[in-house]
Amino acid sequence: MPTFIGYAIAALVVYTILKCIRIVPQKQAFIVERLGKYYKTLDAGLHILVPIVDNVAYKHTLKEQAIDVPPQQCITRDNITVEVDGILYLQVMDPAKASYGIGNYLFATTQLAQTTMRSEMGKLELDKSFEERTLVNCQIVEAVDKASDPWGIKVTRYEIKNITPPQTIRDAMEKQMRAEREKRALIAESEGDRQAKINRAEGDKQEAIAKSEGEKMKRINEAEGRSQEILLVAQAQATGIQRVAAAISDKGGAEAVNMQLAQQYLGEFGKLAKTNNTMIIPSDLANVAGILKAATTIVKEVK
Repeated sequence: MPTFIGYAIAALVVYTILKCIRIVPQKQAFIVERLGKYYKTLDAGLHILVPIVDNVAYKHTLKEQAIDVPPQQCITRDNITVEVDGILYLQVMDPAKASYGIGNYLFATTQLAQTTMRSEMGKLELDKSFEERTLVNCQIVEAVDKASDPWGIKVTRYEIKNITPPQTIRDAMEKQMRAEREKRALIAESEGDRQAKINRAEGDKQEAIAKSEGEKMKRINEAEGRSQEILLVAQAQATGIQRVAAAISDKGGAEAVNMQLAQQYLGEFGKLAKTNNTMIIPSDLANVAGILKAATTIVKEVK
């Protein structure tokens, strides 16, 4: 019997010692009450409490917490009901205020975020609500953080996850988006066709200019060629005349000219007889020598 009592006393002493020693983990805070009244806040580390007198009433995590805000019905400015949900991020900054400032700060901040969200969504039209998510998030953070300051809570940010309009509104939005895509496609196609026509017209213009330039150069080259041809022919004729004149001036040149004239006269007269049924005959065939003599006289005068 005495042995049993000794064991009981030893167990009681060990239990009391364990209750007096408290180890607070990192990023946590314990609220200690002494005789039912707030005494102090225990930070991370080893702490010794007074048995029976001191009691750990609350335990808080100092880490940032993410709270899922349940979906709720909100009415936009244009009287459309949408379902909105989000995530609220907060952190306990003052464990004592979080313990005694409000009964359940998680529930309170969630409800406050929901009511603020309904208020902010009511200020926006449906189309704007999708574009102004950042603005709505900032407004909710500002409102909830201001209200939760007496509770020792710091609201860091709020993020809207989904904005779900009714099925009829979604169908109408889908039709609108489809029409907008078709409109952009038609505009892009027309712009492409317009640019293609401009490119073809520009190509035709450049082609016409190139052809006219080519035709111009061709005519210039042909004119230069004809002028060179005329010049060369004239030079050849002049050279030939000079040589003929020089040949006439030489000894026996006059006789050669007479002989050439007589041959040409007789040759042309023979051609006339072959090609025509009617032939004109000089009245005095014996006067051929006189004709040659007249031609010789002309040549001498030219000389």
